[in-house]
Amino acid sequence: MRILGIDPGSRITGYGLISKEGNRLIHIDNGAIFTQSAMDFPQRLQQIFVGLSAVISQYQPDAVAVESVFLAKNAQSALKLGQARGAAIVAAVHVGLAVFEYTALQVKQAVVGSGRAEKVQVQQMIKALLHLPEVAQEDASDALAVAICHAHSAGMNKLLKG
Repeated sequence: MRILGIDPGSRITGYGLISKEGNRLIHIDNGAIFTQSAMDFPQRLQQIFVGLSAVISQYQPDAVAVESVFLAKNAQSALKLGQARGAAIVAAVHVGLAVFEYTALQVKQAVVGSGRAEKVQVQQMIKALLHLPEVAQEDASDALAVAICHAHSAGMNKLLKG
């Protein structure tokens, strides 16, 4: 199963691709889509959509996992983040992919074993689990963590939906 993890953001949207083969997790790719703050916000959303659409087209994932965000510094930030999440989700459903959402607590629990893990702990665990030569860029690392969370949760999701 090939999984695309997405850490949405209006400025930086991270993505991470992994493959789950049996009990093995294999790193495929990771990166980030950087939007230009000088652009109008709708153009930034389009850039997220187009960027993720290209990643989806190139790697043909079987499922997409997105971090669900419920905390923001202010209402305006929450709205922009929600819209960035929407652009990411639409890029996936536009081509018929199933989208799964996970909270930060679920992601940390799946990757580190503790929902209260620090970001550095999560990054180091991702590096170890995927045998990466170095810690991935922060947003890409978060996206890989979401993908790993889905890899660990996929069987349970099938049971719950079945």
